[in-house]
Amino acid sequence: MNTNSALSESQKFHQFWLKITAIVVGSFGPIFFLGTMEATLEPARLTLDILSWPLDGATTYDSPDTRFLSALSGGFLLGWGAMIWCLSIWVYEKAPEEVRKTVLIGTLCWFVLDTSGSIASGNASNAFFNTLILLLAIGPLWKPAKN
Repeated sequence: MNTNSALSESQKFHQFWLKITAIVVGSFGPIFFLGTMEATLEPARLTLDILSWPLDGATTYDSPDTRFLSALSGGFLLGWGAMIWCLSIWVYEKAPEEVRKTVLIGTLCWFVLDTSGSIASGNASNAFFNTLILLLAIGPLWKPAKN
């Protein structure tokens, strides 16, 4: 079993970056949770308006189905972010490469499905934002850390 001191500097940087990834992914959870309630839905509505550029106010949260979907999305995103954080603190030292690959594959799956769905639903601008989020979330995790 590795201890943090047994990790190379490159691995320690990856372990740190996993926390960045967790925050990037998980931070959308509370925003979409707020979209479930009339009094607090503006951050979620604004986020969707930005992601479906141009910012024109055409995106609404009027439908109860939208609010329900926002609840589901918020829960999944917060849970996914928490899982990445836990992988970074409880598993990474035991299996750094396996954790890196797990987070990389999960994030790429999100990117492909979310981007495809965005384009199919007429929100192609979200592909640009997804690319930025992907690059930020993965950062140095594209390549294995040096031992």
